[in-house]
Amino acid sequence: MDNCIFCKILRNEIPSSTVYEDDKFRAIMDIGPVAKGHVILLAKEHAANLLEADDELLSAALPAVKKVAKAVKKTMNCDGINILQNNGEEAGQTVFHLHIHVIPRNKEDGVKLPPPMATYADGEAAELAKKIAENIERREC
Repeated sequence: MDNCIFCKILRNEIPSSTVYEDDKFRAIMDIGPVAKGHVILLAKEHAANLLEADDELLSAALPAVKKVAKAVKKTMNCDGINILQNNGEEAGQTVFHLHIHVIPRNKEDGVKLPPPMATYADGEAAELAKKIAENIERREC
């Protein structure tokens, strides 16, 4: 995509600090990190988000994320790692190119994750589960 900032980074039109690369992904330091050591894994194949990405690409994503996350954890000597992937503007996605955040975490780091939990009325979770399952079975998703 001509105007996609991540596509421009992948074409080396915009400089970045690469930490990992293979045939499907490039991992770079996030220029607006949530925490020091925050890396984003960019899919080399343009897809707006996970819901539009090819299954073969997605099957390669978790092993690449794991490799990057282990290196971030070791390098940053952090207590934990958040793996974050947003789909759609309302979910916090700001760049519409498939990417996965790897965020090092430490106790008292000030990062505000996870968000507050919602609650269900009696029977509501079971009813929603049934509807979601029906849509999966119909392959509407």
